[in-house]
Amino acid sequence: MTVMVLVVDDEPDVEALFRQQFRRDLRAQRFVMDFANSAADALARIADNLGQSLILILSDINMPGMTGLEMLPKVKQIRPEVPVIMITAYGDADTKRKALAGGATGLLTKPIDFALLREEIDARLM
Repeated sequence: MTVMVLVVDDEPDVEALFRQQFRRDLRAQRFVMDFANSAADALARIADNLGQSLILILSDINMPGMTGLEMLPKVKQIRPEVPVIMITAYGDADTKRKALAGGATGLLTKPIDFALLREEIDARLM
């Protein structure tokens, strides 16, 4: 079964950055990465992929329309078992508190520490 990591971010260069950082894993087919450019798009993809093994959702907080924090309880309603890590440029204590209170597993600040993120993904692949 294919395992998937979903990345939700409205920045157009995020997909290229993640594909570059995880190119060996993707080439080795350890997992696949899917990308959504809005919270609404992410919710539709999550609902459509109920049979797929979604192991992690990474979501930016600040996006136009629905924010990542607004999306979080909706994700947890559809797929409560899937961990969600929020990503933000502003890693203040209040943002972290809101993310964790909303059900996030963790919070990463930009620029993303890809070594730490790789450890998170590897732990879920075991």
